[in-house]
Amino acid sequence: MSNGALYDATWNVFFKMHFGKIYQVMLSSSLGPMDVALGEISWALLRGATYSIGFMAIVTPLGLVTSAWGLLAIPAATVIAFGFASVGMAITSYMKNFQQMNWINFFLLPMFLFSGTFFPVSVYPDWIEVIVKALPLWQGVDLVRSLMLGVIDLSVLGHIASFVVMIALGLSFTTVRLKALFMR
Repeated sequence: MSNGALYDATWNVFFKMHFGKIYQVMLSSSLGPMDVALGEISWALLRGATYSIGFMAIVTPLGLVTSAWGLLAIPAATVIAFGFASVGMAITSYMKNFQQMNWINFFLLPMFLFSGTFFPVSVYPDWIEVIVKALPLWQGVDLVRSLMLGVIDLSVLGHIASFVVMIALGLSFTTVRLKALFMR
């Protein structure tokens, strides 16, 4: 979910920014940097939402959705994708070449492996567990897992709040950066 949105908001944006020169054309029209950012991120969200709907279509008949709250995993996954896409686009706006784009995978892969997706974070030493729980992917994994299992508590609001902050920061940085790059 977040991977699909992140890759759409990074590699596609990188190509459009450096090779397709699409943003220069878009920003020479009546569109502003926020319009461009929201358009790109919306496209990435469509991909993220499609993945989450496909995932839900598979796990529901298998009986793995144990609560009606599980249906909220689709909009939750979309919010997670929104957070990753907006931050990913902001980071991509600073990338100058393909080699720098590998830094995204450099940070994403360990985050994915240690986020609690495959085994609980309680198996780590306490200090590593604190670091992992501060990472956005753990927030997303715990949010979706809570909804799928019907374990609804205040931590769900905390997870959503962390993604709202990611979205706000990502959109702000992306807008400022696109303005600096193309609105001279």
